[in-house]
Amino acid sequence: MNKLIKFTILLFTIFSILSCENQNPNINNTGKDELKSHEINHPINKGEMKYNDIIYVPIYSDIYVNKQTQKNLLAATLSIRNTSHSDSLFVSKIDYFNTEGNLVRNYIKNPISLPPMGTINYVIEKDDDTGGAGANFIVELSATKEKIKPLIQAIMIGENGNNQSFAFSTDGYSVKEK
Repeated sequence: MNKLIKFTILLFTIFSILSCENQNPNINNTGKDELKSHEINHPINKGEMKYNDIIYVPIYSDIYVNKQTQKNLLAATLSIRNTSHSDSLFVSKIDYFNTEGNLVRNYIKNPISLPPMGTINYVIEKDDDTGGAGANFIVELSATKEKIKPLIQAIMIGENGNNQSFAFSTDGYSVKEK
């Protein structure tokens, strides 16, 4: 009986410690939040910005297989890449919308400064199906130089049974009205 109580306490302790782990997938190995580490504490001077764009990025939280009622949940990574060798890219909005077009979450409160050749990723966990099959991101970008060409993509990965995995990507598209 005494061994059973000790074993139960040990299991409870291990479970408690494991459940306290940070569940944010965007925390890197050093414990820093990838988005927060790039935040700037001052507003972007819109008058200095020569490049301004709004990017639509389709995301799939799940896809249908075999039948329309059988779906596979997917993990998705939003990747924002600054392709400039010399200029910073500023991200002022990362908003996540569901299939119905309703805002699910805002991912940043303050603008992000992405250094030359820098990349920032944001992960949507496999179990997060709040977006649905037609989820999307809206990303607002700016830069002081007009010739900047950022790359914004989403990478989805899933599994389908016995050691079968699949991955695919989608590209972001400018939806800014000229």
